[in-house]
Amino acid sequence: MSENSNRVDVGIVGAGPAGLMTALLLKRRGISAAVVERRSHAEIHRTQRAGILEAPTVDMLVDADVDSRVLTAGHEHEGTVLSFDGVQHRIDFQKLVGRSVWLYPQNEVFHDLATAWIREGGQIHWSVTDVEVHGVDSHEPRITFFDADGKPGQIDAELIVGADGSRSMCRRLIPEDVRTDYFTSYPFAWFGILCEAPPTAPELIYANSEVGFALISQRNASVQRMYFQCDPDTDPEDWSEQAIFDHIQHVLGGPEAVALKRGPIIEKTVLPFRSYVCDPMTYGRLALAGDAAHTVPPTGAKGLNLAFSDVRALVPRVEEFINGVKEASGTMSPVPVSTEPLQRYSRTALDRVWKAQNFSYWVTNLLHRQPDEGEFAQRRRRGEFDAITGSVHGQAYFADSYTGWSTS
Repeated sequence: MSENSNRVDVGIVGAGPAGLMTALLLKRRGISAAVVERRSHAEIHRTQRAGILEAPTVDMLVDADVDSRVLTAGHEHEGTVLSFDGVQHRIDFQKLVGRSVWLYPQNEVFHDLATAWIREGGQIHWSVTDVEVHGVDSHEPRITFFDADGKPGQIDAELIVGADGSRSMCRRLIPEDVRTDYFTSYPFAWFGILCEAPPTAPELIYANSEVGFALISQRNASVQRMYFQCDPDTDPEDWSEQAIFDHIQHVLGGPEAVALKRGPIIEKTVLPFRSYVCDPMTYGRLALAGDAAHTVPPTGAKGLNLAFSDVRALVPRVEEFINGVKEASGTMSPVPVSTEPLQRYSRTALDRVWKAQNFSYWVTNLLHRQPDEGEFAQRRRRGEFDAITGSVHGQAYFADSYTGWSTS
């Protein structure tokens, strides 16, 4: 045992939104948790990440009473705009399904949760190295690591939650003969920029034209975030500011379309696309949450929202499991503790994951142009766009999927 060691009910690998929200909600139920994270607080907070939060995600932040700034610093969007060859159609979320989404960056969600966890005395180890998880197939799982000062540390727990992102170490603890990896990649990527300019439009614009896709979004009142479709091997430095803005304007349409607000570009990046699902999301005394278990392309704005959906399904099952552990420890002769609650979590979470995968895959293919596709494909896509926007039922499907399905 290291001198930097302790015992808690749940050990959590990863201090992103999924890991921190899990820790906070477990604490609300009287279940102790400790978190380890490879990065520093500052490194995560300064990593610019987009964030469209579904109504159920916003509800979780508010109901958890963590003093989130989502309702004060976030921007409520009651709809969004779909554009095809310069023709725009607004999808009115409130009118169609009675829900909104909020524009609130993921790194700010992280900051709210981390601040709450630290303020409430939660245990967290930043900037750790050599993290290993042991014994998830036994009744004594533990996390070992070296802390920021290079001292060895250990967390003994009844259960490990792997919320360590898309390159998850925890996921690999599920044996290959138990785990099925479902994966598909896409033949395009997003070229993303941040530019110093006021918003071009009050709500997001998802656009398609004969040259592909573009998205007009905002970071805040003075910084815009924009994307356009590109080849995955694109070098951002090959594009000048003028060429970037001209290309995005081309996707939006000519003089009669919305005119981009332009300004100095402060960040350029290329984001490859992939979809991935791990089944099951649990093994022994290990449960995965968030990107450790699944990834989606960003088109449908489901990544962070799926992570929160996982947490919503996970926390009650963890409470059930920990109560079972405590009941068993009170018996004269130890009895095996059933992991059935964790297996039930996996089944519940995967139902929603595949629903979100379907929407993300569908909207990605609706809005992007495949390499070397012919005119037929683009005209067929226009027919699909008209079918969606021309019918209240088609619009309602998009609105219901985009804003987050019922959690009941």
